[in-house]
Amino acid sequence: MGPISLALLLAVLAWVLVVGNYMRERHPISLWYLTGYPVAVVRVLGSWRKVALINDLTISRRPVRGLVGDLVVKGEALRPITPRISFPRATRTGLRVVVRLHAGQTPGPFIAAADALAHAWRMHAVRVSSPERGIVRLVATASDPLERPGVASAPAALLSALLGVLESGGAWVMNLRKEPHWLITGATRSGKSTLLARLITQLAPQPVALVGIDCKGGMELGLFGSRLTALATCRREAAAILGALVVEMQDRMRICRAAGARSIWELPAKQRPVPVVLIVDELAELYLSNGTRGDRAEAEQCSTYLLRLAQLGGALGLHLVVAGQRVGSELGSGVTALRAQLGGRICHRVNDPGTAEMTLGDLNKDAVAVAQSISAEERGVAVCTGTDGGWGRARSHLTRPEEAKEAAVKYADLAPELPGLARALESLDTEAGA
Repeated sequence: MGPISLALLLAVLAWVLVVGNYMRERHPISLWYLTGYPVAVVRVLGSWRKVALINDLTISRRPVRGLVGDLVVKGEALRPITPRISFPRATRTGLRVVVRLHAGQTPGPFIAAADALAHAWRMHAVRVSSPERGIVRLVATASDPLERPGVASAPAALLSALLGVLESGGAWVMNLRKEPHWLITGATRSGKSTLLARLITQLAPQPVALVGIDCKGGMELGLFGSRLTALATCRREAAAILGALVVEMQDRMRICRAAGARSIWELPAKQRPVPVVLIVDELAELYLSNGTRGDRAEAEQCSTYLLRLAQLGGALGLHLVVAGQRVGSELGSGVTALRAQLGGRICHRVNDPGTAEMTLGDLNKDAVAVAQSISAEERGVAVCTGTDGGWGRARSHLTRPEEAKEAAVKYADLAPELPGLARALESLDTEAGA
């Protein structure tokens, strides 16, 4: 090879490396379709029979008579039959394969062989499911989707927020129409505050009322005050706001009853009250008391109001998003009763196993173990409930407080007025002045 040809070859290789790095950073999905997917197809089709043999995913229909150990005394030697697979179909983050089971096979061995399949196909992970009898679906992800939570996308919808990406590569969406109330837990610097900022950023452009309770003096939710219809910064204010929301809920009940509707969504659009999303940061601050009679009464009042809103508010457009670093039974029976009404669960890294158990224990014990394995370096990673009743790992999109604050200011004029809440806070100021 002459000097000119060598120089040309080196130039081409350098160009390929530059383009590859650019595509990997800016257009990872396109790079997967162009290069990763074709190579993965060759690996899947070429290794399927061997992987199936090694991991006992095959069967034999040949009857055997007189089998001593591994030797066939009579009849022909057994020949394993490999299940048929579909041609690997590309997805945005990997590929999907459908396996047709033979009679007598179950998904169990395929679930056990998931890691072996991921290694054989050089994929990040393989998830196994059985959507119908006789079928096993293998979904392989080429890389860890949680490393790039901003890649996922989802259509915009009322009371729906795109939070980030699921471990499967799909969009992580909090849909309050489908699951009206949520519990979010996480230790300091686990990503809980970032998740709340993302949620507010997504809900700010929508025609909904955002109400905040932040008993740490409003240090967290106060940043988004321009978009909030009301904000409580202490438990006294929280009790007033919660009481006003209970009254609002009763008013909506009367409207629905008069119209013969079971929820506000059955009312005509012009008569429908504005949806309300109540965001509570640091739930423990509402339940802890210093032991005095008045303090205990205030905590019990907040507990009662929250439970009533959780039990009855979903159909009336009143939604709860409750967050805290520590949510345990030591806070009282009111927390346990409230937890039972919060169907959506998100658990980041926590400092005590009790909080993970409180968040996910009534759903799945495996989910608790996975949540406790989240490391301090995995900020924003959480275990969450899915729309199908299952659970999985997810990571929220990195939303800085400045971005959420800008969104709050931009859409400040969309904050609807709820006169009852304003009067409740004004009455506290009047009492304080007197």
